[in-house]
Amino acid sequence: MTENYSDPKLKIFSLSSNRPLAEKIAAEVGVELGDISSAQFSDGEIKINIEESIRGCHVYIIQSTSSPVNDHLMELLIMIDALKRASAKTINVVLPYYGYARQDRKAQSREPITAKLVANMITQAGADRLLTLDMHAPQIQGFFDIPVDHLLGAPLLASYFLDNEVLNHDVVVVSPDHGGVTRARKLAEFIKAPIAIIDKRRPKANVSEVMNIIGNVEGKNCILIDDMIDTAGTITLAAQALQDAGAKDVYACCTHAVLSGPAMDRLNNSVIKHVIVTDSIDIPEEKLSEKIIMVSVSQLIAEAIKRIHENRSVSPLFQEKFKIID
Repeated sequence: MTENYSDPKLKIFSLSSNRPLAEKIAAEVGVELGDISSAQFSDGEIKINIEESIRGCHVYIIQSTSSPVNDHLMELLIMIDALKRASAKTINVVLPYYGYARQDRKAQSREPITAKLVANMITQAGADRLLTLDMHAPQIQGFFDIPVDHLLGAPLLASYFLDNEVLNHDVVVVSPDHGGVTRARKLAEFIKAPIAIIDKRRPKANVSEVMNIIGNVEGKNCILIDDMIDTAGTITLAAQALQDAGAKDVYACCTHAVLSGPAMDRLNNSVIKHVIVTDSIDIPEEKLSEKIIMVSVSQLIAEAIKRIHENRSVSPLFQEKFKIID
């Protein structure tokens, strides 16, 4: 653990979705994780008890709303209510992965906007602030009526590639669709590389069809970047299209490794050399493989927590190589 944090009024609690990350964050901040008990009754109801006084404290809850999404979301809402009733001064939700973020608009008639509903639930439960990482759509920040600090994974991913020998050769950053161009451009700026775009259409959810490649990838080392890899259909089809177009080696990277359904089979059988992901979602051991390389977001989130608590700017955390500066 780093040097103990000086303010005893800063408390960090971990719920059940990603305790390994929470432990790293607490260690980086210099505090012990708060003591809570969380259990389920036989009918599935969740019960939480805070085992220490948090009266007048500034509390940070670490919880990714990853699978099982509904259980983790409900656990978070119950924890917020418990903190409010226990007289916490501020309740700060640290959501490394924001579930339901892909339901951010009405794509068809009579569809809900569930990302907004979840924002309402977190706010109404009593949260004072949200700290999150790489939302699927940045405008989801506007769904909240409380302050939102939206950190980016691109500097961390850039740091990996800048320290890796892959950048000794011709490199191009590739967006797997039009919607990810801004994200690809940000990574390309950090590593000083050109970008290319996969032009595809999606016939239905979790099914994608590659159409054209916009940009020069022949003889290049390609880095595919997305905010998340779910079933891995998009990223593996894009990688195959790049190889077919003459790319040398293909790498993939994302902030959130959802890895549901056939994802690991697809990645292991794909032309992708390595997949660089963060630990925003706790990946079970059976989903790990030699292709998966993990970088931690713990230092980034820990520094954000300290800056928020001390009323300092979080802007330096968006910089290349993620250097801790004032």
